[in-house]
Amino acid sequence: LAQGRLYSLVRVRLAAMGKAAKAAAKKKLPSAPLADRKKKVQKNPLFESTPRSFRIGGDIQPKRDLTRFVKWPKYIRLQRMKRIMLMRLKVPPAINQFNLAIDRNQAEQFLRLAKKYMPETRAEKKTRLMELAQAKKDGTEEKKKKRPVVIKYGLNFVTKLVENKEAKLVVIAHDVDPIELVAWLPTLCRKKDVPYCIIKGKARLGQLVHKKTASCICLTNVKKEDQADLATLQKNFSAQFNDNVEHRRRWGGGIMGIKSQHVMQRREKAIQLEQAKKLGLQLS
Repeated sequence: LAQGRLYSLVRVRLAAMGKAAKAAAKKKLPSAPLADRKKKVQKNPLFESTPRSFRIGGDIQPKRDLTRFVKWPKYIRLQRMKRIMLMRLKVPPAINQFNLAIDRNQAEQFLRLAKKYMPETRAEKKTRLMELAQAKKDGTEEKKKKRPVVIKYGLNFVTKLVENKEAKLVVIAHDVDPIELVAWLPTLCRKKDVPYCIIKGKARLGQLVHKKTASCICLTNVKKEDQADLATLQKNFSAQFNDNVEHRRRWGGGIMGIKSQHVMQRREKAIQLEQAKKLGLQLS
């Protein structure tokens, strides 16, 4: 009997709880304010949304920057390794002087002058010789004209002109490979008191003489109207290169990687803290 009563009491209580829950569910909650109500977007039947699927056999994957994952050609890897090696190793002054080139404004000033004295191209030379041969054949040969004032190029030829002190201004490329070809030329120019400078890009010098590249070029003479510009360049380059003792003493390289730099900084900081502690103990 006692058990029966207990069961009946439990049933009654569960029924009451169920009714209360239903009543609470039926209660109306306060409606959201006007601002928060979402407006229903009317779909245009002409333009159906077609979401992309990038799974296997689905849409084409978007383009990503895969530079880090590219296996670069060997010559590019060697270039990069060489550049890093030259940064890490200490470079002697004789080689490091080729990194101390003239700036952009000076280079533009020189190139503007040099373009006026570009030598003739092969086609121009051929035309000139053909005209000369025709004149000789017709018997109307003119008197020999003076040789035109042009840029002199070629390492051996430039060296000869410097040794004879005929060169007025020598320009050397900074990226000659192997660098030993021109490593001695600045010293020769200083000895013979010929103004020289180092410019970035052997291809830029090559363009002046209609070649792919040129290790060095020189000017032996200029027209009267350009003598003032040449004198200015000579004066500036003599002060910057010929008379600059610092260029002959400055070592290059020795630049470590970012991780090594952080390690060195932490080490120096630790040493400074150690010294500060020692000083503190001595004062106390």
